[in-house]
Amino acid sequence: MLRHADIQDRAVPGPAPTLTRATLLVLCACVLVAQAMVAAVNLLIPQLAASTLHPTPGQLLWAVDAYVIVFAALLIPAGALGDRYGRKGALMSGLGLFAAGGAVSALATTPAVLIAGRGLCGAGAALIMPATMSVLVHLSPPERRAQALATWTLTIGLGGLTGNIGGGLAGQYLTWRALFWAVVPLGGLLALIVARTVPRTPSRPDASVDPLGAALLAGALLAVVYGIIEGPGFGWGSVRVLSAFGAGAALLAAFTLYALRAAAPLLDPRIFRSPKLRAGTLGIGTGFFGLFALFYVNPQYLQYAKGFSPAMAGLAIIPVTTGLAVMPKLGARLAQRTGPRLPIGVGLAMVGAGLLLLSTVDKDTPYLVYAVYLLVMSAGAGLSAPSLTLTVVAELPAHQAGLGSGLNTAAREIGAALGVAVFGTVLASRFHGDPRDPAQVTAFTDAMGVALGTVGVVALLAAATVTMGYRERAAAS
Repeated sequence: MLRHADIQDRAVPGPAPTLTRATLLVLCACVLVAQAMVAAVNLLIPQLAASTLHPTPGQLLWAVDAYVIVFAALLIPAGALGDRYGRKGALMSGLGLFAAGGAVSALATTPAVLIAGRGLCGAGAALIMPATMSVLVHLSPPERRAQALATWTLTIGLGGLTGNIGGGLAGQYLTWRALFWAVVPLGGLLALIVARTVPRTPSRPDASVDPLGAALLAGALLAVVYGIIEGPGFGWGSVRVLSAFGAGAALLAAFTLYALRAAAPLLDPRIFRSPKLRAGTLGIGTGFFGLFALFYVNPQYLQYAKGFSPAMAGLAIIPVTTGLAVMPKLGARLAQRTGPRLPIGVGLAMVGAGLLLLSTVDKDTPYLVYAVYLLVMSAGAGLSAPSLTLTVVAELPAHQAGLGSGLNTAAREIGAALGVAVFGTVLASRFHGDPRDPAQVTAFTDAMGVALGTVGVVALLAAATVTMGYRERAAAS
């Protein structure tokens, strides 16, 4: 529990702290670990499916999505907690929760306990991610902020690479429990390093945490994703699924009405009057919508259809992380020369195009061709990411850096959760067999193609909407 007396960042006499190399490295290490656990679990899906937990396909989806749903639902209130009580304290508390969630997951004897542990990890990550970005924004001078954010985005790509390699190695040589156990000492070690190297930044005792607003927003997200995941199993017209969608819409409406009237809301809906902020948040969500749909199916395709070992499947994702690692700094430099619209429009179009290319693969597709398609998609995501990230941060005042970073990362994780849910839903509606059966591999890749094509079309439509939003802002200016 965060307590004001324990973790409030206090002003320190003397010159304001600046972003040193040691601080940047430890902040990026925290981001890398939190992001790696998202990717690593995807590599363990085949092992989890065959484990003594005996999860259903729906429970496997929840084991992946529980992390990102809780992560996304709590990001904005977690950012507000950091603003109010101290970002360094929020970061250290998040690392503690993250380690605890890893222990619960490692000890799981039923799918429900595994899902609960994943959710606890997501709660820890919700404190970690906005705190790291907020500290980075506060410590970076304006002229270095874009490059610092590009480095933060680069770390997300490296986290994906680390998670894929770690998950693949654990799947082949260890067990899924070993991967979760590894989180415990990592979280403790990072908390100790943060305590010694990360300076405190000014807190805002007047920042609103707003528990009611947070509960309404989290409930809305959970209800919508629940409806998407359970739709194929219970039927899209079933009372259960329609009730979930209705509850999600009602909770979102209730949150909006409440926030418009509240004296100090968690998130004031009026900030979305800015076309650029709307476009930025949609663009961030679009990139991760496509990426996480791919991350969910990639290890299954490589292991079931191509016959890769878990370790080889983890290494085979390198083209994705190469694009995410190399392109952000190029995107930041391009935005400085041309403005954000060009790298955002081209980048998001490449995400959609890459998904459509990936929808054409089957068991006979050479890996090199598959790798090129991965690179197209990831290069687009990396190209657009810095401008989108900076848009959301820049559209809010500096004293709301925690809210801006929470909104930014919430858009990522909501997109990720919906990407996994939509892809898994389409796949489950078209394929009802066992992809481990060689006789059913063709049916699996056919269904995978339809699901990736669906995600790709949605991504392209969203990309066009985002680009229009930036054009409207330019015209208004």
